[in-house]
Amino acid sequence: MRKTINGTLITAIIFSISMMSASAQDRLTILVGYGAGGTYGQTSLLLSRHLKQFTPGNPTVVVQHMPGAGGSKATNYAYNAMPKNGAFVLMPPEMIVVSQLLRPKKMKFKANKFTWLGRVFGANQVMSIRRDTGYTSIADIQKNEVIVASTGKGSPTFLVPTMMNGILGTKFKIVAGYKGSKRTSMSVEQGETKGMSNSWVSWKKNRRNWFIGCGDNCFMVKLAQVGYKKAPDLQNLPLLTDLAKSEDDKAAAAMLSTAAVIGRGLAYPPGVSSAKIKAMRKAFWNTVSSKTFRADAKSKRLPVTPIKGAEIQKIVNNALKMSPAAVKKAREHVFPKK
Repeated sequence: MRKTINGTLITAIIFSISMMSASAQDRLTILVGYGAGGTYGQTSLLLSRHLKQFTPGNPTVVVQHMPGAGGSKATNYAYNAMPKNGAFVLMPPEMIVVSQLLRPKKMKFKANKFTWLGRVFGANQVMSIRRDTGYTSIADIQKNEVIVASTGKGSPTFLVPTMMNGILGTKFKIVAGYKGSKRTSMSVEQGETKGMSNSWVSWKKNRRNWFIGCGDNCFMVKLAQVGYKKAPDLQNLPLLTDLAKSEDDKAAAAMLSTAAVIGRGLAYPPGVSSAKIKAMRKAFWNTVSSKTFRADAKSKRLPVTPIKGAEIQKIVNNALKMSPAAVKKAREHVFPKK
C-alpha cells in the first residue's frame, strides 16, 4: 500500500533539510510566515542587511519564507521543530496572540513561550474597499455584500473583516487562500475582489497611489482602522473599538488591536539558551538604533518605531490574560455558528 505525505509535512521536511545544512555554517536564518512581496518580507530583508555587523560572530543573515494560514504555519513550525541553537529566528505574525486565543486547538504554539528579541515597527490595520463599488461608508456595507481578499484565517485580512461583520453587522464575504499581501492586493486591483484589510504601513509603501495624492477620487475608500490609538495621519478615520457599542464588543475589537503593537519583529522559539537570548536582544536593539539601518528603512518607506524584546514580552503576556467572556465574544464574531 502506497503511503502518502501531505503537503504541509513535505514542506516541513524540505525546510528542515535546508535548515540542517544551514546550521553547519556561520549563518542566522530569519523565518517569515508570509511571501516576499509584503512588509514582512521587506522588513526581514532590511534586518538581514544590518544584523550581521551587530551580531556576535558576524553571521551571514538569510531569509526563508514559509507562507500559509496567515503566518500560523510558520509559527507552528518554529515552535515545534525549529532548531534551538540560536541560529534561527521567527518573524511572528502580528495576530499571533489573537490566533492563539481564538483557535487554541489549531495553533500548536504558546505565544508567551517565544522569547521576543524586539520590534521594528507596529502598524494599524485599515479596512478598505474599491471606490468603484459605489460604497463609501460602513452603513453601505451593512446593506450590501462586498467580496474581500484574505490570505488565511490567522491573518488580519480574515480577522478584521469577520470581526467587523460580527460587531458592526457589515456584509463582507471573505475569499481566503491568497499567498501574501502582494497577491491579495493584486486581486483587488484586478477586480477579483473588491477590498481587503492591510496594515497602513503596507498600504502606504506598496499601494501609495491608491490612497495618497488623489484627493477625493482615490482608488480605495478607507472604512475603519484597528489599533489602540489612531495612526497619526488617520485622525479622521474611526477605530473599530470606537465603533463598537457594547463593552463585550469593544473588548473583542481591542483583542485585534494587539497586532498593532506586536507589528514586525523577531522572536526565538522556546529552548534557546539565555546567553544567546541576551546577545541577540542586544544585537537587535543596536541594529534598529543604528543610523545606517534607519536610513535604509527610510529609503524603503518603512517606519522604525522599535520596542525592546522584554517590553514586547510583557505586552504578549498581558494580552493573553484577556477575560474568557471577551474571548468567547470575539470567537462568536469571527467564527459564527451557522
